[in-house]
Amino acid sequence: MKHLGTVTLETPRLILRRFTLEDSETMFNNWASDDEVTRFLTWPTHTSVQTTREIISMWINEYTSEKCYQWCIELRQTHEAIGAISVVHLSEEISSADIGYCIGKAYWHQGITSEALTAIIAFLFNQVGVNRIEAKHDSNNPNSGKVMMRCGLKYEGTRLMADRNNSGICDVALYGLIARDYTPTI
Repeated sequence: MKHLGTVTLETPRLILRRFTLEDSETMFNNWASDDEVTRFLTWPTHTSVQTTREIISMWINEYTSEKCYQWCIELRQTHEAIGAISVVHLSEEISSADIGYCIGKAYWHQGITSEALTAIIAFLFNQVGVNRIEAKHDSNNPNSGKVMMRCGLKYEGTRLMADRNNSGICDVALYGLIARDYTPTI
């Protein structure tokens, strides 16, 4: 793999870029403070903008590593932070990247997450050179799986009672795609 870090990527509607401290309030307001958005996530709902600011500060520090892949999903039309997408686990041994994402409720069901994930998949396969991309979701959150399938990931199975999120212990549906089977979807 040739690590490049969190470089700016653009799609027709989005700018995928590094977070800045100026994103703290919009991140807090658009998704991090919303219990409905964080219901199936593994990090707790933020209770203050200060918490959000501390998380973003940590990410900013991590940007010094070329192995850090943490993007802000910015809506091109409004220049507003509306979500996040990142490599939550990177395995050098098998050249794989595990992707996680979330987006504000006001932006659900508009194809925005699929557009962001499609760009990240292309970047990771074509520029970083990963061999495998994977993602997972709580089986009670099938819309996340629809995003994964729309972006070319294949359902690989469900691990029963294998994870914990803000809803408790949950079954986890697993999806993956390997480089030799990758076909650009945009």
